[in-house]
Amino acid sequence: MKIIALIPARYGASRFPGKMLALLKGIPVIRRTYEAVRHTGLFDETAVVTDSEEIYNEITAHGGKAIMSRKAHETGSDRIAEAAEHFDADLIVNVQGDEPFTKREPLEKLLAVFNEADAGQIDLASLMQVMHHKEQIADPNYVKVAVDLNNFALMFSRSPLPYHRDTNLHPTYYEHIGIYAFRKQALLDFSKTPASPLESIEKIECLRYLEHGKKIKMVVTDYMGVEIDTPEDLLNAEKLL
Repeated sequence: MKIIALIPARYGASRFPGKMLALLKGIPVIRRTYEAVRHTGLFDETAVVTDSEEIYNEITAHGGKAIMSRKAHETGSDRIAEAAEHFDADLIVNVQGDEPFTKREPLEKLLAVFNEADAGQIDLASLMQVMHHKEQIADPNYVKVAVDLNNFALMFSRSPLPYHRDTNLHPTYYEHIGIYAFRKQALLDFSKTPASPLESIEKIECLRYLEHGKKIKMVVTDYMGVEIDTPEDLLNAEKLL
């Protein structure tokens, strides 16, 4: 099975413009992410897919592989789908460009589901981790996911999910980690469908898969990283590093 990693990286970001080139202990976030993904040793090929010449030059100047894409993409999945069409691969892993703490073990668990008994049902797989802090559960910057008894995704939301109506019960809240493993055709199909209603309202791209009937297998991980969405996240990442 041939597996490649594609890292979408656009320069613009509503909450933190230019974050991909923000320095994390002297090295840009996107280069730390690229090197972390490549160093897992899990992929036949790794590349950054970007709309920015500055990001492209940052990666290639340090011996990495980068691909220029069109600017007009709504989501990271749309961006890597443009590049994926030209790769001979069975699985395509999308690691967000703002994940500098990417590790081998969670990615191994993600890929392993494609060899399990229910693999034939899986169009794509993604990661989730248990949330422990009430302020994060209430924070719309943290995407939550609800799953069925076999860990297939039922719904993603920026709202607390599930709603804690019965206070005698203690629900488990899962944060969605935006790392995906796609069957190539599922990714290409995604890029050919328009944004769906829930996706447009929540601004969560994986809702498009659910609304079009795709099956998303969720994998529990103790990720323990920091996704760089805000300047505050960058400060937290520096402390963690």
